[in-house]
Amino acid sequence: MRKTQLLEIAVERFAKYGYQNTKISDIVNQAGVAQGTFYWYFKSKEVVALEIIQSGRERLLEVIRKGYRSEGGSVQDMVTGSQRLLADIFRFAQENRYFMELLLTGNGEEEAIRNAFRETRIEMEEAFKSNIERAMELGMLPDTIDLHMRAALLVSLIEGIVARWLFGPVPPNSDLAERTVEQMAAETVRFEFFGLLGI
Repeated sequence: MRKTQLLEIAVERFAKYGYQNTKISDIVNQAGVAQGTFYWYFKSKEVVALEIIQSGRERLLEVIRKGYRSEGGSVQDMVTGSQRLLADIFRFAQENRYFMELLLTGNGEEEAIRNAFRETRIEMEEAFKSNIERAMELGMLPDTIDLHMRAALLVSLIEGIVARWLFGPVPPNSDLAERTVEQMAAETVRFEFFGLLGI
């Protein structure tokens, strides 16, 4: 479908060259279609960017919300569930690399686009907050923890590791960029639950 093709080209070009440096003519030339085809689907370049963000946000939040628990469990159940959720998030990031690059490293210069990215990151944190809150309701986490701080720390950890893993920079002799989704999830969940000691 032409619309999907135009969206895929646009998100790649925005990530590689920047929103401001990407022209509609660049998108349609790469797609091999006339400029009128672009305007058949979109009113402007900003509309394309906002649709990319909205679609990416919905799919990412769907992944995060899979971590919402319906029943209690042990600490090991929490670790296993978190590892599965993190693997899903890292897989999403890998499969939607350009969207994640825009979300985490470059927000464009248009206010509407900056706001849409900011809202996406806030909604990510709110989704994690709901997951943590549910674990507290089920007695899997103490109800004395600072919910907002824990959600912020968790999202910051995930955003940071995804950005370093997919986009760098990584120090010389680091194999971070070669790690698999499963390896990334296992290491991240170990740090999430057991900190630097890893015990």
